[in-house]
Formats: sequence, structure tokens, C-alpha cells
Amino acid sequence: MAESSPRSLQDPPSSAPDENEFPFGYPTSICEDVPGQKFLCSNCHNILKKALQTLCGHRYCSACLTWIVRNNKNAICQKCKEEDPNTLGEESLLAEDRAFGDAAINKEISELRVRCVTPGCSWSGIMKDFEEHQSLCEYALIPCHTGCGHVVMRRKLADHLENGCVNNVTVCQQCHCSLASSECQEHSCEGSLCKEQKPVQTETASKEKSHSTSSASKDGCCFSEVGCAFRGSKEKIQEHEKSALGAHMLLLLQHMRHLQGSLCPKGFSPRPELSLRSAGKSICELQMPAEPELDCFPASCVPGDEPVLQQLMREKVISELENKLQVFENIVAVLNKEVESSHLEILAFRRQSELDQNIIRGLELKIAELHQCLMQKDAGLSSLHKSLLFSEQASYDGIFLWKITEVGRKLQDSVTGRTVSLYSPAFYTAKYGYKVCLRVYLNGDGTGKGTHMSLFFVVMKGDYDALLPWPFRHKVTFMLLDQNNREHIIDAFRPDLTSASFQRPVNEMNVASGCPLFLPLAKLQSPKHAYVREDTLFLKCIIETN
Repeated sequence: MAESSPRSLQDPPSSAPDENEFPFGYPTSICEDVPGQKFLCSNCHNILKKALQTLCGHRYCSACLTWIVRNNKNAICQKCKEEDPNTLGEESLLAEDRAFGDAAINKEISELRVRCVTPGCSWSGIMKDFEEHQSLCEYALIPCHTGCGHVVMRRKLADHLENGCVNNVTVCQQCHCSLASSECQEHSCEGSLCKEQKPVQTETASKEKSHSTSSASKDGCCFSEVGCAFRGSKEKIQEHEKSALGAHMLLLLQHMRHLQGSLCPKGFSPRPELSLRSAGKSICELQMPAEPELDCFPASCVPGDEPVLQQLMREKVISELENKLQVFENIVAVLNKEVESSHLEILAFRRQSELDQNIIRGLELKIAELHQCLMQKDAGLSSLHKSLLFSEQASYDGIFLWKITEVGRKLQDSVTGRTVSLYSPAFYTAKYGYKVCLRVYLNGDGTGKGTHMSLFFVVMKGDYDALLPWPFRHKVTFMLLDQNNREHIIDAFRPDLTSASFQRPVNEMNVASGCPLFLPLAKLQSPKHAYVREDTLFLKCIIETN
């Protein structure tokens, strides 16, 4: 659609889209990715445009903050109200002089990937190029700068000016009659003259096509009447008028001197004038924050230094320095607040760390208790396991067969003294009879040490000793079995009733008693006999219970 319905002719023409397309923030829809919360304005919730940070730490578009302050007395930060209305303080008050530009976030925003949302346009790029594209987008709808009331696509503006704009007129050079572009060909005043106007108008339209509304949308500085040559958009003119105050004063003085020279009598000679270079030097000596805009001056010279001008410049410098000082104080206040907030966070982290350490210590104590309990249970299980093994191997009829494995290693341990003797599992003469066991010295003991295998009988402390007759008086027979069943080694003895070895036990077991010369070691290891086969031997004990 090239044109929209015309507005009333009494309405003022709209400004160009590059001036106020997005007067507040940029819409989030132009971003290729969803923007983070830190890029959004606290007021319009769009992407920040010329971001300002307030003392409370929240961010606003420059235009949003200006609008809020101008339309609200003692304006309060809306974000602070939403976060915690009970802690509102002086830093939550909004004012333009209490905010400062957030260069860091502006730089991040300028690098965001964006695209043009105008239907038909496929442009994409980064944010810092977006506004320039908006002012050049061929598909953007713009108002006709002639004030005819039509809104057309930028690419079709030239066609509109040539064929449809009622305000685009041409003056007939012959009759001085104002003609619309559509009326030019029908005008018959001297025919040829009007026809000659057509190419001129067409050439103008072609220029309009290439430069659309750039020159029409730019206004002149309000000091243009005294010589300022600056032109630009309304926003740029406002910035120019603020920054070029000193230059404008010089132009006013020059204009006044010109008027004075034209009105003074001939005999009056004004004071010598200074050149632009000397004026610039005096401004530099006053340490102006920014150089005066030289595009304000015409090629002619500027007036001499005046005390009034110097005073004005000095006051301007002082005012700007005071404004900068206030901005720095605001920045320091914000930084102090952030430091205090960080300090509180550190304290909170430390308290949480102490609580975590206490929890860890408590868990370590519980783990130690569980480990100790586990060790006790392991010991109990080991004892139960041994008891189970003993009960499985126990005999209750006075006959016990003892299988000894790994004879070679155990014999070597006995020779080296590492394990001198071995105890057999306990066995009984009856279900509720005497509890006894065997003790063997594979490398001998006493008189048989190093030459014989010694075998002994041990009376142990039992659960039913109180019901049994003492001393122990039953005959004991030892046997070393030949695994070929040919020649068993047999030895027997009757207890010495006066020996402490056969009295009722006071400790866990009595002193062992038996045969220190039970079997020569040479015969034990002789290949003629099978007492040891596959590193295993069998000992048998028989107790006569009749």
C-alpha cells in the first residue's frame, strides 16, 4: 500500500521516522533473540534507549525518565515499589540530575542482533545500525513533507510528489500561476513555457526520490539569524543549543557590534576586535569541557574579549563542572550502595558457611558413630561366624577328626616362630560333657622341638563344668592317619589326676598335656608314608567315656 487516507489539512505535518520512530525504548520484537531483563526499561519495558541508571540501581530510557519527572511530582521508582514497598528511601526518588548514563549497558545493547519489522523489509544487523536503517528503510511509511496529509512508503514518495501531492506546486514562469504537478501539462499559458517547466519538476522529483525527506526534516538553529549555520533534527538542535552556548554568545556580540557600527557616528572608533583563534584560545584557557562548535561561525572574525563574555563563559564552565561533580557523587553513591549490598551478601554467605560447617561436623560425628557401630557389628558377625564354624565342626561323642591344610606353610611358620602352635576347634565328650580341644606343634615343643611333631590335649572351660566330676579321668588316644590306610601312628595316655591340666578350669583353658615326641619329622615327610598328601594331614582323638 503506497498511501494511506489523507489527514486533515489543518493538522501539522509529522516529523520523520528517524526522529521519533521509537521515542522511548525499542520494542523487543525487533530482537532476533529474547533480550535479558537487564536490557529492559523499568517504565516502558522496552529495550533501553539512551539508558540512564538511577541511584536505586534501576535503569530507564532517557525519554522515559524525563517524561516521568515532568509529569509526576516527587516521582518514585516503580521497580522499587514492586520489589519492596516497605523499604523505599531517598535513593528511590527519581530526578534527571540524580541519574547518570550507563555506558556499559548501552554498549551491550548496541551489539544486540536485531531485524527490521517493517512488512516487506528483510534487513538485519546490530542495534547501533538500526536507527540509521530506520531513516533509510524503503518500506517504511512516512508522511509527505509538503503537508498534504498523505502517508506513503519511502520508496514511493517520489511518485507521490510527481503525481498525487496536492501541495507540490510549480510556478509558471510566464503567468506566475501556481500549478500542481498534475495540472502542469494541461496549463496552456504560452504552452511552450509551461512545458519547459515539466522537466524541471521531474528533475526535482527524482532528487526527492534519492533524498526522500532528509533535508525537509532538518530545521535550523534558533540563532541562525545571527549567523549560526547548524541544521539538524529537533533532538540534535536541542543538544546543539546546550553545547554551543558560548559560541552563540560570541555570535550575538558580533551581531551587536555590527549593529553598533552601523548606528554609531563616523568619528566613533570601536575597540580592536580579536580573531576567532584568539577567542578560541581564551576559551581553552578557561578550561571548557568541550570545544565550542565552530560550525556556528561564519567565515568572518568574532568580536574582542569582553569582561561580560568571560564572566558568562566562566559561569558556564563552573556550572558544567558542578553538574559533573554531582554526577560523580551519584556514581559514588551507587557504588557505595553496591559495596554495602555486596558486604551484606558476604556476611550472609559466611553465616551460611558456618551453618554448613556445623552440619558437616554433625554428619561427620554421625558417620564416625555409624562406623564404630559397623565395626562392632562386624566383630559380632566374625564371632558368630567362628561359633558357627566351631558348631559345625564340633563333635559330641568324644571322637574328633581334625583336618589340617597347608601343612608346608604352617610347618615353615612354626620353624620361624611366626606361628608356633595350632589349636583345633573345640569338641565334647557328650552333649553336656567335657569341652576339650587339641594343640599341635608341627616343629615340636620341649624335648621334641626341631625333631618331632608334638601333640597335646587341652581341657577347656565349658558351660556344664559344675555338673561334671573332677578331675578329668578319661583315657585319651591320639592318631595320625595314614591316608593309604596302612600304618597309622597311635599314642595314648591316662590323665595324671594330680596334674593341674586335668582339674576344673579356672581360665578359658588349662595347660596342655600330651606327647611331645609324637612323630619324628623325618617320618612325617617321608615319601614311603602318606601322612601328608596334597599338603593336608588328619589327626584323630578318641576319648573313652565308659
